[in-house]
Formats: sequence, C-alpha cells, structure tokens
Amino acid sequence: QVQLVESGGGFVQPGGSLRVSCTASGTIAITNALGWYRQAPGKQRELVARVYRNGRTYYEDSVKGRFSISRDSAKNTSYLQMNNLQPEDTAVYYCEHSTPGGDYWGQGTQVTVSS
Repeated sequence: QVQLVESGGGFVQPGGSLRVSCTASGTIAITNALGWYRQAPGKQRELVARVYRNGRTYYEDSVKGRFSISRDSAKNTSYLQMNNLQPEDTAVYYCEHSTPGGDYWGQGTQVTVSS
C-alpha cells in the first residue's frame, strides 16, 4: 500500500517563502512523474508543477520564476519550494505520484498567504 504524506504548509505573509514536502511510503516500482497541485476554495484543483522521469519540468504560468519542484529519489520525497508567495497562492496543496498503474495522492497541506 502506497501512501503519500505532505508536510511544510502554513501561514506566511506576502513575499514570504515556504517549502512543502511529500514523502512516499511503500513500494513504487516506476514513477512517471511527480506533481504538485493546488485547490483554492470554490475553484477546481489545478496543476502547479511537475517533474517527469526524464527530468523535464512543467510549471503553471502564474508560478514560473517563483516556484521550484525537485525530487530526492533516495528519500522517496518531492519538494515544492515556493518563493515570493502572494495571497492568490492560498490553497490546499496536494502531491501526486503518477505511475503506470495509476496515480497516488497525498492528503493535502494548507498554505495561507495573508498580511
């Protein structure tokens, strides 16, 4: 049984930084991609950033230059470094592991940006 556990969310003022982490327990033979999504109140879940097996990365336009996704395969952990956070970044952030057998999701971690 694979479980993903996020950590590192919290409250920050505009312009601040946070790093959220996602650690997988259990055995995942092949990971096609690791991703971070977010869902703000009243909005649909959206893809924020993704890193693929070949190292290619994707970022949603509004976070380009501010967010950075990385992975530590030895620790089965992915990270989303978020800099220059703005109130519109407030959301629950979810990590995802995409495998040939399906996708695994974490439970979400709240990020709140407010003055």
